[in-house]
Amino acid sequence: MNRLFGRAKPKEPGPSLSDCIAGVDSRADTAEKKIQALDVELKKCKDQMLKMRDGPSKNAVKTKALRILKQRKMYESQVSNLRQQAFNMDQTNYATQSLKDTQITIAAMKDGVKQMKNEFKNINIDQIEDVQDDLADMLEQSEEVQEVLGRSYGTPEIDDDELNAELDALGDEIGLESDGSFLDDAITAPNAPDKEPGAASIRNKDGVPVDEFGLPQIPAS
Repeated sequence: MNRLFGRAKPKEPGPSLSDCIAGVDSRADTAEKKIQALDVELKKCKDQMLKMRDGPSKNAVKTKALRILKQRKMYESQVSNLRQQAFNMDQTNYATQSLKDTQITIAAMKDGVKQMKNEFKNINIDQIEDVQDDLADMLEQSEEVQEVLGRSYGTPEIDDDELNAELDALGDEIGLESDGSFLDDAITAPNAPDKEPGAASIRNKDGVPVDEFGLPQIPAS
């Protein structure tokens, strides 16, 4: 049969929305360029009419200007329609692409869930709990080992009350040692004699007579 009638030609894919949008935009751009060209001619007609007197010549220029203005209105209407068509197709294209992206996202999520299920099959909750229990036991044993290694040997047992009493007494001793009042007595003590004991006249630095021990002499009555 194929030899008699031949094979049907495969259908070529139709233009995409993006291609249609590009074609409509191109047509709109062409129409806008024509409007710009008509604006130039319309300006020339206006300038001529300002310089001309009323009469057949001016009326001819006016007729030409009206014709140009009519063409301009027609192209403006075409541009408006084409831009609206392009906008509608663009919205349709956006919605279609969004649906495609949604389908891709859903497919990727399904694959992810499938992979997670396969991975969970390799996980045993009971084994995880056993590992956690073993880890807790090992940590507890490690703490016991550290406690044993930290034991002290040969330390006498001392009662807490005795330690508190000794601490209070030590505080009193420290308080006495920190008292500096004895320095005042040393400062106010009499100066040493400047002559040997038994000398006839012994005086200190202030000129006061003192005995052999450096004490002020009591004057004889």
